[in-house]
Amino acid sequence: MFSSRFILICLVGILCTDPLGANNPPPAQAPEKNEPAEPPLTFSWVHVDGPYIAMSFDDGPSEKLTPKLLDVLAAHHVKATFFVIGQNATEHPEIVARAAREGHEIGNHSWSHPNFGKMSDDGIRRELQKTDDVILSATGAHPILLRPPYGSITSRQKKWINQEFGYKIILWDVDPLDWKRPGPVAVCNRIVKNTRAGSIVLSHDIHPGTIEAMPATLDQLGAKGFKFVTVSQLLAMAVPETPKPLPTENKNAPAAGAAPSPKSTISSPPPGQ
Repeated sequence: MFSSRFILICLVGILCTDPLGANNPPPAQAPEKNEPAEPPLTFSWVHVDGPYIAMSFDDGPSEKLTPKLLDVLAAHHVKATFFVIGQNATEHPEIVARAAREGHEIGNHSWSHPNFGKMSDDGIRRELQKTDDVILSATGAHPILLRPPYGSITSRQKKWINQEFGYKIILWDVDPLDWKRPGPVAVCNRIVKNTRAGSIVLSHDIHPGTIEAMPATLDQLGAKGFKFVTVSQLLAMAVPETPKPLPTENKNAPAAGAAPSPKSTISSPPPGQ
């Protein structure tokens, strides 16, 4: 009888001190794996270590204007990137071939310049494939860059286009609005004022004022120390951005829980450009 009571008292004590095993340590969890970040698909500017920029020209080739632009680029020893319209490229493949032969890069800008954001996948696929074929025929190489007309493209479209064609999506960070034909001086001033290291400059080789603006534009950019490369070359130069420094520790800061005085407040440094 005594032994039965003793066992019962022991059981009650165990349950009271550790109900349902509450004090037992939780099972060890496997450490979370750091999934590698997906490489970016879209670029409008590139963080580079040096004064490198990329000039890009859309909507050509133009039978009359693009050869003049190629002459200007050759005279300034500048390599650029041309995002061609398939319909224009198929009419003037010799101009596309000349641009590639002279060291310029050729990118896909669609067949007929539609708004991709309002199109079906099959419609976009036809636009890209026909232009890709024309560029391959003229240059002997597939393009690796796409500039969507109007810059209009969805995130989903970017992914499947990259998977099927291997294209990187190229936008821009400098736009002189030359399609409004403001005149060569305005085009030049807007580009020179807004270009920074790593810029991808947008303009069009189908407007006379743009071609007229290029000699002064290239001269002034060169005078500011910029060096010209193709878009692909610029992408290859990309370096990680340096994290912004954390505020330095203030030795005179009040103890935890105390209200800081104005003199002890630590402010973050201004954001970098």
